Amino acid sequence: MSKDKTFIIAEAGVNHNGSLEIAKKMVEVAKECGADAIKFQTFKAENVISKIAPKAEYQKQTTSSDESQLEMVKKLELSFEHFKELKDHCDKIGITFISTPFDFESIYFLRDLGMEIFKIPSGEITNLPYLEKIGRLNKKVILSTGMADLGEIEDALDILIQSGTPREIVTILHCNTEYPTPYEDVNVLAIKTIKEAFKVKVGYSDHTPGIEIPIAAVALGATVIEKHFTLDRSMPGPDHKASLEPHELKAMIIAIRNVEKALGNGIKRPSPSELKNKPIARKSIVAKKDIKKGEVFTQENITVKRPGTGISPMRWYEVLGTQAQRDYKEDELI
Repeated sequence: MSKDKTFIIAEAGVNHNGSLEIAKKMVEVAKECGADAIKFQTFKAENVISKIAPKAEYQKQTTSSDESQLEMVKKLELSFEHFKELKDHCDKIGITFISTPFDFESIYFLRDLGMEIFKIPSGEITNLPYLEKIGRLNKKVILSTGMADLGEIEDALDILIQSGTPREIVTILHCNTEYPTPYEDVNVLAIKTIKEAFKVKVGYSDHTPGIEIPIAAVALGATVIEKHFTLDRSMPGPDHKASLEPHELKAMIIAIRNVEKALGNGIKRPSPSELKNKPIARKSIVAKKDIKKGEVFTQENITVKRPGTGISPMRWYEVLGTQAQRDYKEDELI
């Protein structure tokens, strides 16, 4: 993760619908769109979800009401062997492989797979033993904070640091865990609050329908952006409807790269590209009408017009009241 370039994670999540073939295609699409990383979710459903766990409201709207959360998630599970293939595929085409572990077995599997960045999802921010295990790995950590307040973020960060992960390699993502997130609930300014409160790198995990909020987040200092994408929003599954299609993901990434260039260093001075326009756009003191040598310059015989290659109008009162040293034609620079 470079300091001057936003690290953009294309969140595949479970939008592969349990198919290794679709997952591999998503890797290729994420790379084509310009993402730095693609992120999946690694879990053994039985280790993560109890038989009695209800579905979230958005999941009820996008999947069958007859199945439990466990049954729904079981269909979206990829095996450890599948993830080995996906990691190899990512390495081969040059995109960073990330997968969020949802249970202890998956944490150690991903560590042994050589994953360099561990993404902690919002739902695990209060899972002390989980946080300790990831903290002990001493790997880069990206911590999502949906549904959390500052106190809960502080507790999670303390556990990671006490377990052995230096603060310098933790990035905290502001996030809202509603799919899709209503714009009035985004509170994107919380990015600045988190940065000031914890003196860490910050980012943003987005669940809004469009692409403008991640772009705004970059302007506010986000160094990591995570955004769900899908090959086709009409596919069955819980997360497709709140995801970007490939052309939208590409548009978001292009916009973010443009914003990065535009942010600059904050010093207010003329840029090299605009200097050539200075003499054209600015004005000078000129003769309002023909002036004879020896005449006094007054409000009646001088004025201000383009171009800006003569005496600056900022010296107006220095010129007024002095004598013309030669004849001037109308519009001639004084």
